Amino acid sequence: MQQSFDVVTLFLLLDIAEAGSLTAGAERANMTASAASQRIAKLENSIKQPVLTRLPRGVQLTEAGEILTSRARLFRREMRAASGDLEAIRGLERGAVRLGSFPTVSASLLSDALKEYHARWPGVDVRVRSAVRPQLLDMLHSSEVDLALLWSYAWTEEAERSLSLESLMEDETKLLLPVDDDRASHEMALPDLKGSRWIIRSNDHPAAEVLFRSCRAVGFEPEVVYEAHDYQEIEAMVAAGVGIAMVPGLAVVHHRPDVRPLAFRAADRVPTRVIYIASLARRQYTPAMYAISSALRGAADRIVGSNLPR
Repeated sequence: MQQSFDVVTLFLLLDIAEAGSLTAGAERANMTASAASQRIAKLENSIKQPVLTRLPRGVQLTEAGEILTSRARLFRREMRAASGDLEAIRGLERGAVRLGSFPTVSASLLSDALKEYHARWPGVDVRVRSAVRPQLLDMLHSSEVDLALLWSYAWTEEAERSLSLESLMEDETKLLLPVDDDRASHEMALPDLKGSRWIIRSNDHPAAEVLFRSCRAVGFEPEVVYEAHDYQEIEAMVAAGVGIAMVPGLAVVHHRPDVRPLAFRAADRVPTRVIYIASLARRQYTPAMYAISSALRGAADRIVGSNLPR
């Protein structure tokens, strides 16, 4: 039969051994001598052998007492180390956070946030996994990641109620033109783009749906001449004059010098997406999770601020 031990009593036994007497050991353990004596008696009754030999002055450990105190000494050392580790995590000297993300936000908002994060908390490890939205949701529910950066349009299926969502920013949709296009101005009217040739992400991509919904809302069907696999490819084809494109603002935060992203008029009601941090509603934030959330909010505020009219 496996023996179970009371940690308080084991640490008391260690205090008695180190202090040399039951009374002094009890003082170290912040209990009365009577209470200490009762605990030791209960321990000896449990293991069916004595742990202390009472001497005229003080006490001496028995063989059983020596075995228990040696184990208790190791255990107390580990517990003190664990306490130090927890304090270090609380002070963000160490720790880890697992973050889910997706390409456009990783290349813009997240990369800026991580610069600040690593500068302020170099001892805290951040592990990032990039995936599409359904996979990120699965990772959250399976606890493969602690937090996930997600996007949502007005028509996107709502995230489950088991998630806690913190909005970071609204990612405005931009018109992407060649830098020398005569139509380039500070604001474009969508109806004026009827008859244009369009470059899109593959037809089942959410950004393509934004284009089709927007154009149909103002009375025309866009002529798609090129389907790209990523935004870098879209920029290259726009720069080459193949067509123009409608892209999320974060996709062109760091764009090529030969293309220009422009805002649409508010009257055109071109859909925008919300970027947010998601976590399991039942999940309690660790200090490292709070820190990365703070860095992400700061990066989002800087991006939004840089897009405000001067």
